[in-house]
Amino acid sequence: MESPVAPVPYVPAYGTASLADLPGSLLASLGLPTGNTLALEPASRVCLFLVDGLGAELLAAHPGAAPFLSAHLRRTLTAGFPSSTTTSLTTLGTGATPGEHGMVGIQMAVPGEGRLFNCLRWTAPGLPIDPDVWQPAPTVYQRMAAAGVEPVYVAPASFDGTGLTRAVYRGMRYWAAESPDERVEAVRHALRETAFVTVYYGDVDRAGHVSGWGGREWLEQLAIVDRMAERIAEALPPGAALYVTADHGMINAADKVDVDLRPDLLEGVLMLGGEARARHVYTAPGAASAVLETWREALRGRAWVVTREEAVSAGWFGRSVRREWLGRIGDVVAVPYGECVIVASAGEPVEASLIGYHGSLTPAEQNVPLVEIRR
Repeated sequence: MESPVAPVPYVPAYGTASLADLPGSLLASLGLPTGNTLALEPASRVCLFLVDGLGAELLAAHPGAAPFLSAHLRRTLTAGFPSSTTTSLTTLGTGATPGEHGMVGIQMAVPGEGRLFNCLRWTAPGLPIDPDVWQPAPTVYQRMAAAGVEPVYVAPASFDGTGLTRAVYRGMRYWAAESPDERVEAVRHALRETAFVTVYYGDVDRAGHVSGWGGREWLEQLAIVDRMAERIAEALPPGAALYVTADHGMINAADKVDVDLRPDLLEGVLMLGGEARARHVYTAPGAASAVLETWREALRGRAWVVTREEAVSAGWFGRSVRREWLGRIGDVVAVPYGECVIVASAGEPVEASLIGYHGSLTPAEQNVPLVEIRR
């Protein structure tokens, strides 16, 4: 399944049209003194509807399933690298690039400790990870609260109090709501009380992972999201704006490289982090060059395989990476393209069984919509 011509990495448009540029622009639209890179118009109140997994190219492929969103799509943004939920949520929560906020993957090494930290589940062997220490940057919600705006976050109750929520949403008032109807109603009530509301919906992503994007279940979820957006728009008070975006897109995998069946790919490797479309490979002392060569040869025509330094200098994580975050990035970074994924059937059996994946530097995963509806 080797591609005849290797594509070029689709590097995120940090500083011009990325998710990192959206939070500051939203604050500016509410009148707060900050940069407005996206030139958003003033609004009395703002609702941000975050749809997990709704890539712009995926939406464009099925306009009939989402006529309302499709009719109001005006531009696209890039997610950032890796194009994954934890990274993008932190980007939206801080207005910083991954290299600045340090959430550079789902599974990252805890520098100097020889253990992997899963920041989606917020689990790691050994001592617990303090969210305020792991992600110390002030959130945009704390900045809003300091300016007199009480931001509200509408999402399932199961996310309340988790480490990831603490790391990303510090400063938010959490409003638990489960069904689509309950979330729409919660947004309606919240917009009467405050000037900024974020509502999250994750089942488009879930359906894509389990059944593949574009399938029946995925299309059903897309239709639900479309109707939610339409109903929220109908409930906007005068002068308010609704923005709909996503944290990443998705591809359906047809080519799985299983490292647990490839002893050559594990030689010299201490820990395998990241995710199937954006792998952090942490090597034994002195083994980085050999691991790089082996992985490059094994994945030629299927993945970009680079050193940590090459990934940083190419701007994958942003214009710069804070020194204290460098150890979280793999000694080798392997980023599949096409329909390839790098799985670990023994170490990550659930993840290895999925159909839909994301995390890479392709347009299908990077491009996310920015839908705008104003009253």
